[in-house]
Amino acid sequence: MNSIRAVFASLLLAAGALVSGGAPAAAQELSLARISSYLNGLKTVRAKFTQINDDGSLSTGRVFIRRPGNIRFEYDPPDDSLVLAWQGQVAVFDPKSNQGPQKFPLVKTPLSLILAKKVDLGQANMVVGHGYDGTATTVVAQDPKHPEYGTIRMVFTADPVELRQWVVEDGSGQTTTVVLGQTQSGVSFPADLFNIDKATDERGF
Repeated sequence: MNSIRAVFASLLLAAGALVSGGAPAAAQELSLARISSYLNGLKTVRAKFTQINDDGSLSTGRVFIRRPGNIRFEYDPPDDSLVLAWQGQVAVFDPKSNQGPQKFPLVKTPLSLILAKKVDLGQANMVVGHGYDGTATTVVAQDPKHPEYGTIRMVFTADPVELRQWVVEDGSGQTTTVVLGQTQSGVSFPADLFNIDKATDERGF
């Protein structure tokens, strides 16, 4: 479960496109204001993902996002793990454990930067890296008040703007990459999809 914890402890979420894929985007550097506007426009997203863990191992599953504040990572068997963000908490369910979920505050993860009610990458000291390689724009962000919580490196393409990948690095230096496959945005989810209490009951804790 260290790899799953790393996803949130430094926060994960990454590649693929958070909106439906299309033709290859034209090369164009993206401003922080445009990226912030794009992220603020994402309300609900559903996608398959592949996670590359710090040790090089791979995990797959599905991710559901409802901004602000909610995310659900369902890992495929044989892993069958579950990670939820709901009501300001992150819960990590380990199917190999006979204990309840491990919980910690969402604000202590870089994930909170994406799930915030308003994303403003222009805040002082939030962005610690912003570059362009001729194909994609990369932004490295952190909580400006708590840089010790880690960073999230997001890679975007343009026209239309798409988040293609993000890499989370936690305070200990562990990295987790998440690559999204085909995505759907603007979808509806059951009201209790992110409910930590319900998931706890369903798993018999």
